[in-house]
Amino acid sequence: MQQWICNEPGVWVSQEAEMPSRTPGFSLLRVRNIGICGTDIHAFAGNQPFFSYPRILGHELAVEIVKSDTFEMGELATIIPYFNCTSCDACAAGKPNCCESLQVFGVHVDGGMREYIVVEDRYILPGKGLSADELALVEPLSIAAHGLRRAALKKGEKVLVMGAGPIGLFTILLAKIQGASVEVAEPNSSRLQFCLDHLGVTEGSSAAYSAVIDATGNLQAIESGFAKMSHGGKYVLIGLQKQAISFSHPEFHKREATLMSSRNATIEDFEYVMNLFRDKKIQAAPFISHRFSKNQVSGIFTKINEPTQQVIKSMIILAE
Repeated sequence: MQQWICNEPGVWVSQEAEMPSRTPGFSLLRVRNIGICGTDIHAFAGNQPFFSYPRILGHELAVEIVKSDTFEMGELATIIPYFNCTSCDACAAGKPNCCESLQVFGVHVDGGMREYIVVEDRYILPGKGLSADELALVEPLSIAAHGLRRAALKKGEKVLVMGAGPIGLFTILLAKIQGASVEVAEPNSSRLQFCLDHLGVTEGSSAAYSAVIDATGNLQAIESGFAKMSHGGKYVLIGLQKQAISFSHPEFHKREATLMSSRNATIEDFEYVMNLFRDKKIQAAPFISHRFSKNQVSGIFTKINEPTQQVIKSMIILAE
């Protein structure tokens, strides 16, 4: 089988590898679609936290069951790419998404940018009628869903989403489904226009928001968000960057504000998103702006970072 390895920042290597073998409790999967996310892009650029090289990237996956004792052969599925220990304090508290020894597929361990993978059955979610495009979008939508669950939005609540990359777009989409009044802060004019045209939101004003959600992972943007909270407001950081955050404690304190991080997602978030697809409350097509074949993998990560490409979401079609 063929696999693609990020050998070091900016360097791809394509190579042949032996087919993986499975053991009881694991399934052999054929990778169909791979969504490209910010984590992959940052890893390729060399500025992704919690990362080491060489690494096979890819964790937003639609897969086909090839061999399994649990699932039906030929069935489409997605995976929860956060492999947890089950025994630490976080796991015991029902928070496997922030397990103390978490291994994220495609980040801490080799991921899905290869033709076949073996995954433990407890991380596999059968698609039950969902398409490969939809299944490859479940994970990033679940990231957004988890961040919103942390925010515990109320209907009509005034929300500012900072950043209109894929996670920001999906956060806007789901926040609107949950009945929030959503505005967006995004300096990229084409991404901002996409929000205005397709998501029915307005550009952020100078008003205070009861919930601010960062999906940029940009230090300057994150620090600017503290001043945008209303008194009694909350700030959820979905975005991640390497540096320390600084903010005015008196300003934060007088608001009696709440600061939260949001890491990964749980099975509840995955099931919520999959049901939204099944109920036709969300569609995949408007968000997939670029498609690539496996023969184009080596040049993708340079191309999609070019502003002229106006990328919303990129997808590698590894197998039809």
